[in-house]
This record gives sequence, C-alpha cells and structure tokens, in this order.
Amino acid sequence: MFGKLREWWRSDEAVRAKAERPHNLFEAAAVYVAASVEDDQDRMDEAIGWVSPEALSFGVSELACRAVIALARERDESPKDVARTLLGLPAA
Repeated sequence: MFGKLREWWRSDEAVRAKAERPHNLFEAAAVYVAASVEDDQDRMDEAIGWVSPEALSFGVSELACRAVIALARERDESPKDVARTLLGLPAA
C-alpha cells in the first residue's frame, strides 16, 4: 500500500514540477516562430506571455541567426547569401 502511495506521490510531483517550470526565452522564441509559420495566433499569444517582449525579441533574433548559419553550412554558402535569398533580395 505504501509503495503505491509513494509511486502516486512521485508521479504527481513530476506533473506539478513540469507544470510550474518557467519557460525560457529560447523555448518561447521557438514556439512563437513555429506558431507564426503555422498561423496559430493562440499559440503565439501563449508564447508571448512566457517572457518579456525584449527577451522574446532576443530569442527570435538568436533563432534567426542560428537558422541562417545552419542553412549556410548545409548549402555551403555564406550566411549573407542565405539571408538575402530567404528574404527574396537580389545577390549583392
């Protein structure tokens, strides 16, 4: 009986801890950008509430930088060329 009670208590603690865990700015940025791409306003609004606007802006900027770097490496191109291509700008 005590084993079952202990097992229930531990699983309940894990659920509470996960629910109470604060979101970090990178998690908020990832959710915000993905929701934006999917045109999911409710999810965007949720991510906006997780961190300050400044932190979200920094996270989105960092995500953009990392995405451009990853694509540049994958395509064997310069980050500048990849960024311009993604934005539909002519090659410089």
